[in-house]
Amino acid sequence: MRGRSGPPARPARVTCINAHLGMLTHSGENTCDPGLAGYAVDTIGPAPRGWTALSAPSRGAMAMIRIRAGTRRGMRPGAVFLAVGTGIVLHARRTILHELRRARAVAGAAQNALLRPLPPHLAGLGLAAAQLSADRGAAVGGDLYEVIATEHGVRVVMGDVRGHGLAALGTVAAVLGSFREAAHDEPGLPGVLRRLERALARHQRTREPHHPAAEDFVTLLLLEIADDGRLEALNCGHPWPHRLRGRRAEPVSTAGPLPPLGAFPLPYELPTADLGRHLPGDTLVLYTDGVVDARDARGRFFPLPSVLAEVAGAGPLSARAVLRAVFAALLRHTGHRPRDDAAVLVIRNDRDLPRPTRTRPRRRPSGDGPR
Repeated sequence: MRGRSGPPARPARVTCINAHLGMLTHSGENTCDPGLAGYAVDTIGPAPRGWTALSAPSRGAMAMIRIRAGTRRGMRPGAVFLAVGTGIVLHARRTILHELRRARAVAGAAQNALLRPLPPHLAGLGLAAAQLSADRGAAVGGDLYEVIATEHGVRVVMGDVRGHGLAALGTVAAVLGSFREAAHDEPGLPGVLRRLERALARHQRTREPHHPAAEDFVTLLLLEIADDGRLEALNCGHPWPHRLRGRRAEPVSTAGPLPPLGAFPLPYELPTADLGRHLPGDTLVLYTDGVVDARDARGRFFPLPSVLAEVAGAGPLSARAVLRAVFAALLRHTGHRPRDDAAVLVIRNDRDLPRPTRTRPRRRPSGDGPR
């Protein structure tokens, strides 16, 4: 004689109780993510009579799910908790990635406002500049540059803040903001540099003692290009630019620079360096130490002098073409993974010259190296 079978199992109904910050509050039925609940019940196996757990669609929360109706037997609680842990980890990962993308987008927009795109031509000079950030996926670096036409001549700043990423952004803002005012106000480069020193000191005083910016220093190069091409500079621990003249490339100076700005007080006397004349057709290549310190997979430094010699040997090029050639070589050298921020600023004297018709360096046959 067959025994009577029990009533058919009814579909499970769930009630979610969100536990957020250690407190349980009833939230009613159907407040869980239906897709998540269905996945846990249908994929893992039969639900027991009683309760189990799932992650709720809120950050840092856990949902306790109570099965009110009878269901099939045999589901192992361990499998449920494995699904719970997996769901929590995946949800937390998605949330963190979303917030990281937002933070990077905001920081990138802030730096774009600070490092305003340079015009292709300013006061007869061809300009091109770009930077790479060591923070993978970010557009934020600790390098800075600006070119401004003033009644005193075209004034240029190139700098490198200690550190990189978001922590350096405030220092970049302090230095650039001060330069944009002082470049117009001060009759000489020494006055500009002292204004930058005071701005950096004020910025450091507003930081907490243990904040990364509290001990920031900046390597800095100031240039002034007069209408007749006369070139003067003040250098605080920064690499000297290279000059491309004809088919040669060489540093504009080998003199010892001042200490980096912020590391020590500036000396009382600030004599400017006379770098000769920036003649029509000459190209200046300014860069940060992240360029020359870049290494390849075998630990070899980036050979900037050789690269610039090859670029100069290709004949007259626009500022943009020179910049493109340098960065293409740098990215090849580092495997597109720079370990430090790197920036390059190219200034070509196009005064009284027709613009270059060629925009790319001539490619050498395979096997030819830099001459």
